[in-house]
This record gives sequence, C-alpha cells and structure tokens, in this order.
Amino acid sequence: MLVELKKINKAEINVVTSLDVAETFEKNHKHVLEDIRRISESVSTAEFSALFYDAVYKASNGKNNPMYYMNRDGFTILVMGYTGKKAMKFKLDYIKQFNAMEELLKGKLIEREKGIVIRQAFTRALKESGENDRMHGHAYSTYTDLVYMVIFGKSAKQLREEYGIGKRDDLRDLFSQEELAKVKSVEMIVSGLVDCGWGYNEVKELVANQTKKLIAA
Repeated sequence: MLVELKKINKAEINVVTSLDVAETFEKNHKHVLEDIRRISESVSTAEFSALFYDAVYKASNGKNNPMYYMNRDGFTILVMGYTGKKAMKFKLDYIKQFNAMEELLKGKLIEREKGIVIRQAFTRALKESGENDRMHGHAYSTYTDLVYMVIFGKSAKQLREEYGIGKRDDLRDLFSQEELAKVKSVEMIVSGLVDCGWGYNEVKELVANQTKKLIAA
C-alpha cells in the first residue's frame, strides 16, 4: 500500500511520498519536487507545512536526496493538474487508500482512548495493592513487561529496539488497533487480579498460561 501511517511532529498522519507519486504517475522525481516547490511559492509557509513535510531518502549510490511526505490534501493539490484517463484512475485509487487508512486511524484512536482508561485503573491497582512498594517502584514496568511478553513475546526494551525508538517515545503509538485491543484486554485481567490481592508470580502464571490462549484468536 502506497499510503502509510507516519508519525510526523508527534502526530500520526496518513501520508504518501513524492517518490510514490513520481513512480505511479510515471514522472521524473525531480519534476515532482519542482511541482511541490511551486506550490510552496503560492501559499503561506504555515499552509505549506500543513500539507507537505520535508524528508530525505537514501539513493542507490548511498547519497541522501530530498523528498516530501504529503497528506491527502497535499496530494490532492499536487496531482490536481495531472491529466489523462490513467492519471484520473490513479487519483481515485489514492483517494480510496487515504479514506481506508483514515478509517483505520480513527479505529486506532478510539482504541487508544479506551486503553488510557484501562491503563489508569491498572496503575491505580498496582499502587493501592502495595505492589509498587514491594517492587521498590518497579511494579509498573515489571507488569507492563509481563503484558508485552504475553502479546508480543518481547519486553518493552526489546520492542523499543525493534522499532528504533527511545525511552521518551510512546510504544503504543506504534501498535496496531488489534494490538492495542489485546494490550487493553490483558491489562484489564491483570488489574482485576491485582485488585483481588494476587501477587506477581500468581498473576504471571495465570496470564502466561491462560490469557495468551484467549487473545490468540
């Protein structure tokens, strides 16, 4: 799929690259860049930056070359002047992809909001149960690793390394809607068990052996 979900300026945005536009519309990438830069001369800096995002790509010779990411509005403005039956078909296909990706993003954002509520209950359960004190302030990270191990088979640190992000970045921004739903489900279970007075080892045994089967479907 040419339309992708990209995190830009701390926000997740559905975008396509100038490289994809050049390939799909059978244009020289240099000319697509020129078209985008002409747009920048016709609008304000703020308007342009809301449509197009500077980036680079590594060419076959290893050199970093300029390109742009663009959202649906930027794409629409850019290709508005491209004509012909083939160009029209590609325009419609791209717009369909943007619409489909936006529906996925909406679903993910809804799941993210639900997960925040569960996360708050999860954190509160750890604090009120005394688990955080017993683990010298490490209960949150320890239990979070348990949840991630059940779902992904990896700890938070391993997932960060896999995604190539730092400690300050939110891992959950990179999870799919389905993954977020699974995290939410396991945290609900763990939170309930902790509220009932279960200790870490008891929770780990139940979650590792039973919950994984329940969310695998």
